[in-house]
Formats: sequence, structure tokens, C-alpha cells
Amino acid sequence: MKEKIKALYNRSSLATKIRYSYLLLLVPIVTFLIFCFVNMWTSNQKYEDMINSTVVASEFSLDFKKDFDYETYLVIVGNKTIEESTLREMLSDAGRIVTGLDKLTNSKENSDRLKSAKKYLNNLTIYVDRIEQNLQEGNKYEDNIEIWENDVQIVTSLLRETIFQYIYYEVKDIQEARTEYQNFFMVMIRFSIIAFAAILILIVLLSYYIPLSITRPIRKLSEVTDQVAKGDLTVRSDIRTGAEVGMLSDSLNTMIDKINELLEQVKKEQIRLRKAEFELLQSQINPHFLYNTLDTIVWLAEAGEQKKVVKMVGSLSEFFRTSLNQGKDIISIKEELQHVRSYLEIQQVRYQDILQYDIQVEEELYKYLIPKITIQPLVENALYHGIKNKRGVGKIIISGRQEEDHFSILIEDNGIGISEERLSQVRAGVKNKVSTGKDIYGLYNVNERIRLNFGEKYGIFIESTYGEGTVVSVILPYMQEQL
Repeated sequence: MKEKIKALYNRSSLATKIRYSYLLLLVPIVTFLIFCFVNMWTSNQKYEDMINSTVVASEFSLDFKKDFDYETYLVIVGNKTIEESTLREMLSDAGRIVTGLDKLTNSKENSDRLKSAKKYLNNLTIYVDRIEQNLQEGNKYEDNIEIWENDVQIVTSLLRETIFQYIYYEVKDIQEARTEYQNFFMVMIRFSIIAFAAILILIVLLSYYIPLSITRPIRKLSEVTDQVAKGDLTVRSDIRTGAEVGMLSDSLNTMIDKINELLEQVKKEQIRLRKAEFELLQSQINPHFLYNTLDTIVWLAEAGEQKKVVKMVGSLSEFFRTSLNQGKDIISIKEELQHVRSYLEIQQVRYQDILQYDIQVEEELYKYLIPKITIQPLVENALYHGIKNKRGVGKIIISGRQEEDHFSILIEDNGIGISEERLSQVRAGVKNKVSTGKDIYGLYNVNERIRLNFGEKYGIFIESTYGEGTVVSVILPYMQEQL
């Protein structure tokens, strides 16, 4: 039975548990109050009945003898006839009072005294009948006086004495009842203190256990969600206490399973995305760059510039070797700078009248990692959108800068620069890819690959002044290849 009740409670909803707590707290309090009220009301009623009985008996004993004796005397001496007198009414009222007192008293002795009083009243009725009969017969004044003196007054005295005794013992019972009531009151005080302490202990226990039974499954559920938030998707919730929490537990387990399924899908999608990005990067190598480079090589060969031809072919070969790099996505700064140097050597031959470059990255940074083909698209942007749009010789400077928790590769040109309005568009495009322009897409692609590999706080940042030039900073962490 106990196990069934416990199981029923555990399966109850939170609202039902709260109602149970209210019920468990209210039942002992209400029971205690009802017990006190009933006992106090019963004692008070008993005490009040005894007081009323004593008052009624006192009035009866004080007035009846004097009035009845005097009324009987008036009838005997002829001042009143039997019909005019109230003797019958007095006897009738006295009988009702005695009967009422018999109902009020709880004492057997007093009940016996009231039986004697009823006999006295019956005797008085007989005496009144005899006086009435003598009056009707006439010339029996002496007989009536004798009845009045020897019978009526003696019986009324006995009746009064009996009522006095009744009053005395009633008062005595009242005193005893008062003592019992005081004792009961003291017992009630002690019982109230004990009951209050017991209820207080019950409240403390319930206030601990019932909220605990509500919060414990929620806390366990929270622990599971914390582990999930930390990346542990192997945990499962096994909570069966509480209807709502049980539903949340099942829903959480279902959600974790769905997350695992989605993560597997995302991993597969990321692999496909990386392959697609690599293929996209490969396809982004401008075919015109290759065609123009080959045309330049042919032109140099026809002009007899064998040394330049050898140099360009070597640079082109090195350029494509680094671009492929055995399919690796992450390479060292040294390898990336070699790739850029090959690109610039080729472009310098083609644009020798407008292009100069300088690579000033210190060797301390060569060991750190960078996503492949990161700097070359930025250099290409500097050449085609900066230097070519400005008259005169342009220069591209690639430098490095070390900070406390990261380092930067800076691609600086003295080209045409970017207007403030266009710069805002470019920054927004790099961040959110709001434009599909080829220049924006290349910068976005580079920025996203850096963030994808190293985190959200890394990427590219662009500063430019129209008419003066542009600086693109590539922010990277100090990360080396694991041997």
C-alpha cells in the first residue's frame, strides 16, 4: 500500500503535489481546531446549563413558599375564592420548573431530590383540594387552618429545603466543573503546545520534502542539459517522478537523439562543403591569369628572353604546386608566402611598369598555420581593384605583426582605395555575404574559411582611404602543425 501511494505521488503533476502539501498542512490544523472547539463548546454548554439550573432553582426557592402560604391563607379566610386564587397556577408552574430542573441536572442525588419535590407538590395539590372541599361544605374554618398550619406550611418548608439542597449541590457541582474546566484548560494548553510543535515539525518536513520532490527531478534535468550544453551528447535523462518533468525528460532525450542525427548530417555536409570549397577555390584561379601568363611566356620566348621564361615557368610551377599541396587545407605561413611570391613574380613580369611588391613578414611567423590560398586572393584584389585603377607605379607590401594572443598578416597597397560608402558595402558583404559580386565573394570566402578553421574572433578586417590605399589585416591564432 505504501509503495502504491509513493508511486502515485511520484507520477503526480506539480500542481497535484502542491495541493497534497496544502492538504497535509491543513488537515492536522483543522482537526486540532475542531477538537478544541467541540471540547470548549461542550464544556461551556454544560457549565451554562448548571448555572441556568441554579438560577431557576434559586428563584423557585425564594418566592414559592412565601407566595403559596400567603395565597392559601387568603383563600381560607375568605379574601379570595378558589377560582380567584392562583394556587393551581403556582402548583402547575412549580411542577414545570421541577421537571425542567430534572432535565438540566446531571447529578443522580439531585434527580432524587427533584423526585421528592414532585411528591411535595402532589401533597400540596391534595391539601388544596381538601381546603376547597371544606370551603364548599362550610363551617370548617378550623379544619382548613389546621391543614394550612400543619400540612401546607410544613410541606412548603420541606419543598424549600429540598430546593436549597438542590441549589447547594448544584453550586458544588459547578465548582467541581469549574475545577475540571480549569484542569481541562491546562491540559488543552499543554496539548496545544505539543500539537503546535508537532504541526511545526510536520510543516518543516513537508516544506523540505515536497519542494525537494519537485526540484530534485528538475535539478537532475538541469544537470543533463548542462552536460549537453558542454557538448556531451551521450548523456540521457532517466526521470520518472512528476508528470510534467517526465514528459520533459522524454522530450530532452528525443531532442538529444535529434541533435546527434543533425550533427552527423552536419559533419557529412561539412566534408562535402570543404570538398566543394576546395573545388571552388581551384576553379576560382582565373583562367585568364593562366592564359595571360602562358602568352607572356610565349612572347618572352620569341623575344629571346630565356632567363625570364625560365623564371616565369618556375614561378608558375611553384604557384600551382602550392595551390594543390597534396590536398591539404591548412598550410604554414612560409608555404603561403611562397605561393604569393610566385604569384607576384608572375604578375610583376606582366605589369613591370606599374607593380612593385615587398614581403616583410618576419621568420618567427613562418611556423604558424593559415588556410591555403588566403593571402593570394587579397593580393589579387589589391592589384586589380587598387593599383590598376590608379595611375603610376603601385606597390603591395605584405608584412606581419605580433600581438599578445594573435598575429596579423597585413596586405597593404597604395592604390585607388575605397570610398566610405563602398567600404561599408564590402565590410557587410564580408560579414554577411549580402552581395554576390566576385570581389566580395572572394573576400567572404577567405574570411569564412578562417572563421571555420580557427573561430569567430578571427578573420579579415579592411581599412581604406579613398585616393590613398587599402590595408587588409588577416587575424590568426598562434597555431602550429602537430608533429
